[in-house]
Amino acid sequence: MTIAFNKYQGTGNDFIIIDNRKRRIDPGDTFLIQRLCDRRFGIGADGLILISDCKGYDFQMKYFNADGGESSMCGNGGRCAAAFAVANRIAGKTQQFLAFDGVHNAVISGKRVRLSMNDVSGTRLIDGKYFINTGSPHYIVPVKIAEKAEVIAEGRKIRYSKAFSPGGTNVNFVEFRNDGIFVRTYERGVEDETLSCGTGVTASAIAAVLAGHFANGDINVFTRGGNLNVKFDVNGDKISGVWLTGPATFVYEGAIEV
Repeated sequence: MTIAFNKYQGTGNDFIIIDNRKRRIDPGDTFLIQRLCDRRFGIGADGLILISDCKGYDFQMKYFNADGGESSMCGNGGRCAAAFAVANRIAGKTQQFLAFDGVHNAVISGKRVRLSMNDVSGTRLIDGKYFINTGSPHYIVPVKIAEKAEVIAEGRKIRYSKAFSPGGTNVNFVEFRNDGIFVRTYERGVEDETLSCGTGVTASAIAAVLAGHFANGDINVFTRGGNLNVKFDVNGDKISGVWLTGPATFVYEGAIEV
């Protein structure tokens, strides 16, 4: 079987995107997805996205981690899926699609995509640090200098700790700056540091406001893969009107025989 695909990246977080409206790919084929994401024996990516038809919406996005398992929401993946949908005439520049955690709206302007994220509630402190679910679970670890953080060693330790079992958590190491925050993320499913994580920077921005580092929800976020912006409103313990904005870039298209 020959599979046509596109490669996209959002601030260095890279994805294989496949138009699966004809249902050629079995979403339950963990081995195939794992093989396609393998950087040595496949195409290589942090994750894979299948685009399918969905009644009442422009499309449905199914996101899979590099380990082959279907994952929760991916913010950068959602922005790349929106850009892919425009480029392939699946949807217009203003669109609404369904993902793991529900409905998302996207607005595409050039290479930048503005993506709505779900409202957030139930944030809590674990060992004095914020644990926030922004479509995927994230634990926020404040650090003085993010570039010096032991992201892989410490992230892996926290990801597999009993406090977050059985599903585990993503771990964000966050440096607070005058002009925003610098975030590095250990991602479960990838089991490594990624250059950027959309749900992770969203959770980190929310934590920065809740912890009093910034007065309002309009946060510039810097990652190793590029820059993003997160906007939101805080009403007591509820976070609403959440938007994640940043570049979503087409890298190349190809076909692979499997």
